[in-house]
This record gives sequence, structure tokens and C-alpha cells, in this order.
Amino acid sequence: MTSADAPVAPPKVPPGVKLCALADLADPGARNIVVRIADQHIHAFVVRAGEQVSGWLDRCPHMGLPLAKTLDDYLAPDGNIVCAWHGAVFDPMSGQCLGGPCAGARLTPWPVVVIAGLVVTA
Repeated sequence: MTSADAPVAPPKVPPGVKLCALADLADPGARNIVVRIADQHIHAFVVRAGEQVSGWLDRCPHMGLPLAKTLDDYLAPDGNIVCAWHGAVFDPMSGQCLGGPCAGARLTPWPVVVIAGLVVTA
């Protein structure tokens, strides 16, 4: 088992932390988020598809690398999440791997909700 195979514990972020305005996310679109809680930096990203928003840790289950090589560049033209390193493709709302080297795996969720037009931690 490699370190990429080890389960990743979801980050401990209190609910209600404001991440961005929904209007600031393209539709479809994604945005990198870094949250500092005490001495921990949480690297994640949020994805918008219509009025739905999902949050994910920025870590590919295949090799443990961040998914994007370029800031906020998480989505393929079809709206799916794609790993820029090895081409794994993920459903933007479920995080399920749809193809590539980590078939059957899924992204680690980072719970978010939209409240009063703001994307916040859940």
C-alpha cells in the first residue's frame, strides 16, 4: 500500500466557514480553496453545476497529488473533474472515478452548502 492508498480523514473544519460567493463560481466552474484552521492548512476545491455545489479535498486517490496543475483548472470541457497528472476523470457531484488509473475510487468529500448566496462549510 502506498501513501496514496491510505484513507484520508476528512478535514475538521467548523460549519459555516465562508468560502466564496456562489456568484463568483462559473457555471460550470471550480475554485481552489485553502483554509487554515489552527496549524492545519486544508487544500480543497469547490465545484458548481447549476445550483449544485460540491466540495472535495484536492488530492487524487491514484497518487495523492493535487488534481490541478494550474490554479482552479479542475474541470474538463464536459464538466467532469479531471486529474491533470494522470487523466483520471471524476463525477463532479459524487466524486466517483469514471475512468483512468483509479477506477472504482472516489475523491474525498469536503462538505459544503450554499446559504444566502455563499458557499460555506457544512
